[in-house]
Amino acid sequence: MQASIMISDQTKTNGFILSSASLGFSTFACLISCIVFLIIIYHLYYNHVKREDKITVVLCGHIYLTILIYSALLISMSVRSILGDLYNKSFDSSWCIFSGYLAVILLGMLYMNFLNQAFYRLIRIAYSQNRRFQSVKLYIILPIIEIIILTCILLCILMPLNGVTYLPNDQFCHPTFTNIPGVLSTAFVIYVCPFCCLLFIYLHITRFIHQQGNKQTLIIKQRQARDLLIIRRILIIVNLLLIIGIPALVLIFMFIITGEEHPLLARITFLPISVSQAGLSVALLFTITQLKNIVLNLRKTSTVTPVTRAVQGTVQVNTITGTQ
Repeated sequence: MQASIMISDQTKTNGFILSSASLGFSTFACLISCIVFLIIIYHLYYNHVKREDKITVVLCGHIYLTILIYSALLISMSVRSILGDLYNKSFDSSWCIFSGYLAVILLGMLYMNFLNQAFYRLIRIAYSQNRRFQSVKLYIILPIIEIIILTCILLCILMPLNGVTYLPNDQFCHPTFTNIPGVLSTAFVIYVCPFCCLLFIYLHITRFIHQQGNKQTLIIKQRQARDLLIIRRILIIVNLLLIIGIPALVLIFMFIITGEEHPLLARITFLPISVSQAGLSVALLFTITQLKNIVLNLRKTSTVTPVTRAVQGTVQVNTITGTQ
């Protein structure tokens, strides 16, 4: 367990502000992701999604479900920090340790979900004849397999290093940022590997499209250009998620150099993460064309239905009057 560091009243106030801001952004992300996830389930259940768009929508559903659960965990962590600041409560428990491991796994799954989207685009463009990797069932099962593998890898890394511990100044459990071997190993698994794979897929698709030249029909070329644009946007989003972690990296390097840990290191780290979850939940609606279309179609349906009913009512009245 990490030893408690004596902090000043001003630092406590700053910590309270950071936790409150994180709570606000996490709540917003949780609400948006919940609404979009329910819309996706509704469209898939009632078969309102085109067959060629179904896999893309399923993959978006995985991303929003991950954001929903992860944001709920961030809300729990922020609430515990605020209650600890106000009432000096301690939340050290086995559930706390479990939630700490779960938070790391979910963050890794978020990147894996983006990787799954890029992989599907790769299959559609470069290996379109391979139907085995264009099955909806595959992309429903794939995250389950990935979360099992990711959990095993992270547990093998973190448990021997005592990675997840209770942070008494923050009142939640998480890998200690001053545990350099644990932090670097975790970052390599959940950040570096998915990002490198995404970059490789993007470069491979770009090269493949340029090699094809004018061999493809106009419709196929337009679809490939759209897929490439979406992967480029995904790459930009992942880049932004990595850039947002820079404040934490700076503080960690300062700790390595000076040997002094900043008392609000964990809260400074989680504020940008909460902001990224809120931004991500909105940005995806404008990034993924198929997702934007089903949300817009839902709005059109809700506005068209009352008008349709009114027209039907008028027709029925006219019919009755004509018969009489």
